[in-house]
Amino acid sequence: MSERSFSPVIPFLRYQDPTAAVDWLVNAFGLERFDVTEVDGKVVHAELSWGNSTIQLGGGGPHDTLGMVSPRELPATSGGIYICVGDAADVDKHYERTVQAGAKLVYELHDTSYGSRDYGAYDLEGHVWSFGSYLPREASA
Repeated sequence: MSERSFSPVIPFLRYQDPTAAVDWLVNAFGLERFDVTEVDGKVVHAELSWGNSTIQLGGGGPHDTLGMVSPRELPATSGGIYICVGDAADVDKHYERTVQAGAKLVYELHDTSYGSRDYGAYDLEGHVWSFGSYLPREASA
């Protein structure tokens, strides 16, 4: 059995309809179902993966112990997720998938001044997701 290593940084998001969110994020953004817990056919907690990273999601609202809600319930959103999908060609393919799935774009596909190829999109409840070719570099000594 191979051991899978994951990033220790795990973002988490809240959705009014986490069941629809899981399906949409898998279809539109290409995330993979890693660990999805359902009760009575509805998602109560999900971990979706991209490479060695996971993103957790669940329902928000008055019963959320952290007091979090979906951006649908707010006048704005204050954070986002960035995923490096690979090189520029991979970003172009990912962009096409996202557009075909009907995602509303935050900003168009473009080349940045710092050498990345990026675009941004809202998910079905208004969370901001950015995708591109940027990976942090080690600082020079």
